Amino acid sequence: MSEYRGQTPNYGRQTAERRPGPYFSFFVRSLVSVFCLLSFVSCAPKYAEKPSHGGIPLDTMLSELRKISSVEAVLYVEYAKNEHTMSGDAFLNLSEDALNMRLYYLGFLAGEVHEEGGIVRSKPKLDKNKSIVLIDGLKNSFLWWNIKDYVVQEKDGAYLLKSYNRKVVINKETLLPVAQTIQLENGEELSIEYDSPVKGKQEAGESVQNPAPLWYQSHLTIRFKNYLVNVSVKSYSVSKQKI
Repeated sequence: MSEYRGQTPNYGRQTAERRPGPYFSFFVRSLVSVFCLLSFVSCAPKYAEKPSHGGIPLDTMLSELRKISSVEAVLYVEYAKNEHTMSGDAFLNLSEDALNMRLYYLGFLAGEVHEEGGIVRSKPKLDKNKSIVLIDGLKNSFLWWNIKDYVVQEKDGAYLLKSYNRKVVINKETLLPVAQTIQLENGEELSIEYDSPVKGKQEAGESVQNPAPLWYQSHLTIRFKNYLVNVSVKSYSVSKQKI
């Protein structure tokens, strides 16, 4: 014990000998700078690709879209009336002349809707209002380019395609729809809003120089009376007419 007390601590001298030199300090500062730079890059906002068809004539784009003969899509549908809400997945196949849709809840088939030539068959049976929302709403939402006998107006960065019973607002830069209204025969109005553009997959064998690459709006909101339908498009593909 006395021998231990008699020893002189050597801490001060050891600290002086181990004090980092200028090269070590420079190395540490360099590491800190690199770390900060990497942190800034990783945290910087990442901008998603956006559709841009500036310079492509509207008629050219519509001509390309009208070559589409049918659309297939997997959807998530949220259907609300007043305060009551139902939701589920759906598989949709439609053309200008027909619509086929299967509705699923928790993975089980919950309903089917078929329309062709204005004749509707469904299980369970749809009332008139539901039929308008699910058939007229979805059909015109996806096949918005099938508007006929229209005039074109330009206003505030958008094209307005207007016929006797339909109005389609198209963004000039993206050439995608942002809103649509449809006046029914009884004077009531169905409205559709679009957002969240997504780039679809190019068809096999399709030219990379195609002037109308396949972009689509992945979120739709359909309103009619006290009905509100929100549609999220999970997948989307088209078939084109064979020439």
